[in-house]
Amino acid sequence: MDTVEVIKNAIGIINAKPVQLEPLSSYSTAITQEKVDTWRKYFYEEPKNVLAQNVCSRFDPFDVCLSRKTIENINHVFTHKVEMEGKPVTNQKNSGRCWLFAALNCIRLPFMKEYNLDEFQFSQSYLFYWDKIERCNYFLNNIVNTWRRGEKVDGRLVSFLLINPAMDGGQWDLLINLITKHGLMPKKCFPESFTSEASQHMNAILRSKLREYTKILRNLMDNNPSEKEIDDKINEIMAEIYKVVGICLGIPDQEFTWEYYDKAKVYHSIGPIKPIDFYNTLVRPVFNVEDKVCLVTDPRPTNCYSQAYTVDCLGNVIGGRNVLYNNQPVELLLNMVIASLKAGEAVWFGCEVSKRFAPKQGIDDLNIHDFKLVFDVDIQKTLTKADRLTYGESSMNHAMLFTAVSLDENGSAKKLRVENSWGEERGEKGYLVMSADWFKEFGFEVVVDKKFVPENVMRVFEMDPIVLPAWDPMGTLAQ
Repeated sequence: MDTVEVIKNAIGIINAKPVQLEPLSSYSTAITQEKVDTWRKYFYEEPKNVLAQNVCSRFDPFDVCLSRKTIENINHVFTHKVEMEGKPVTNQKNSGRCWLFAALNCIRLPFMKEYNLDEFQFSQSYLFYWDKIERCNYFLNNIVNTWRRGEKVDGRLVSFLLINPAMDGGQWDLLINLITKHGLMPKKCFPESFTSEASQHMNAILRSKLREYTKILRNLMDNNPSEKEIDDKINEIMAEIYKVVGICLGIPDQEFTWEYYDKAKVYHSIGPIKPIDFYNTLVRPVFNVEDKVCLVTDPRPTNCYSQAYTVDCLGNVIGGRNVLYNNQPVELLLNMVIASLKAGEAVWFGCEVSKRFAPKQGIDDLNIHDFKLVFDVDIQKTLTKADRLTYGESSMNHAMLFTAVSLDENGSAKKLRVENSWGEERGEKGYLVMSADWFKEFGFEVVVDKKFVPENVMRVFEMDPIVLPAWDPMGTLAQ
């Protein structure tokens, strides 16, 4: 056997069966000049098509489709509103930290009230720093575990994990892991950096290195290493990760002193204090993250209501809690939101913000765009919510905060006020209006205090969760 034959045999060419590719369809479905001529004729016979073409050649097609009548009927007046809203309006800028911003915006409300503050922000960069460190370590351990599970490097699971091993997104349970382990800091004690506000290039470095480390770890595992050898290699890798993240984001001090003026202009100083002690002694008494639970709504027929779910390989802290979803009808989620807002408690939630959304005006409404008028076809309405999840048309991609609600005569939600983290330029100084009908279609989860949740719903958290695959759309907010 010559060298060429040896190589072919090694890669399985000699004994491989040839694959017969079937034509995609019959010739009658191919695009022909005759079909193009017919479509062109029909297009230009309709004057509205020409008008729409002229307008959309100069303006954003989504802006062209905006419904003026819907905008006229939108206002920021609500029947129930939290006592105070956070100041200043926050801005995650060019990063995927919405889940952290929304959570810290929620936590700061009772904290500001307790300490009589006019303005305050927790350090988003502090939690971002620790999430990057912890998430990289979690990824490396996932690589080892997937090897032990017999997952191939080119199989769907490992291939999926390698797509974006340094993501910015997250879920509520991941936030609990960070806060209960690392605590909180005021923003003034660990401010933003260039990279925390524009994380793309740091993430590119981490992605490249984590893929390189994946090869190193899988090669190591092929040689049947001891547990100590595995641990030593991961620790060696994490020392490099620590340097990269620390250079880009800074490294938080182990202790800090918080100096501030209250609303009465009285000076206060707290510290030196560790971040975990700051959370446990000052924050936890007014907002205990472990008292909050995450309810999701996934209407796919494969996923039952009143059932617990989790997502394979989704987490951030080794030894921390897994992401746990309690699947319930969307009406129950809205009822929990109403109960919370009536009690003066804001609500963290996850949704797909970009659908039926007017970003400049800050409106999420099913009727905000009239695509049918402009294009003669509609979008985002023809599939059900379950179908959109199944066919890749919908998934969670943004977290925000409910701060007010309007109710109809039956006590059901009509519209909600939303605190976003995109600065003051959009909506009403950073706040959006969302119709309840919109949330029913594009909302997926809420976090409320367990005291508002019925006992039978709370019992779902005690179930052994069904494990969804790592690529399931219910995990996308953390990717």
